[in-house]
Amino acid sequence: MIRVFLIASSPLARAALQNRLKAQSVKIVGSAAAIDSLGGELSDSQADVLLVDSSGEPSEAIIESLADSDLAAEIPIVVLTEAASAAVSVQALQAGIRAVLPSEISTDQLAAALQAAGAGLVVLHPTEIPVAFPAAAQASPPLAELPEPLTRREREVLQMLAAGLANKEIAARLNISDHTAKFHVAAILGKLGAATRTEAVALGIRHGLVLL
Repeated sequence: MIRVFLIASSPLARAALQNRLKAQSVKIVGSAAAIDSLGGELSDSQADVLLVDSSGEPSEAIIESLADSDLAAEIPIVVLTEAASAAVSVQALQAGIRAVLPSEISTDQLAAALQAAGAGLVVLHPTEIPVAFPAAAQASPPLAELPEPLTRREREVLQMLAAGLANKEIAARLNISDHTAKFHVAAILGKLGAATRTEAVALGIRHGLVLL
């Protein structure tokens, strides 16, 4: 269970995020309306990650405020925003912020990003990769649309494959049989046209199906 402190100017936004995350392995241990109103609440909460929802506010101003506060040196920070350019996201990462993600990101992806940030990792949304790694983006030819899209469950399994989980671990996480987990993996490989699990993850990243 990861402990998260939440900052959002709107009480409705705070309540919505709490509802989204309550079914995940995420515990909201405190919340505030703004960075400058934190006081000692953040340290008292013993949070593992600080989640900042900047929806409705200029993302550049929020990121500048976070960078000036030096909070990134104390706790991993994940920012949700409605419209941050990839360049701004890269600047945020350079300032020590672990992730800048779109507000419409799925709940599963958000929970995965929080877990990754809490574990000390930097999280990149697929849309940021061309700016963060321009050489890699130029080297990769455009991908054709998948003939058959992955289902929600298959996307969950693909994310677990990216985390290195074996079929038995996937089955345990999703409370399904080993046979069903194996079936999902086979379906993912077939839809992506991959020969191996590693290739499926690589193709999933390029298609924007895997959150790094």
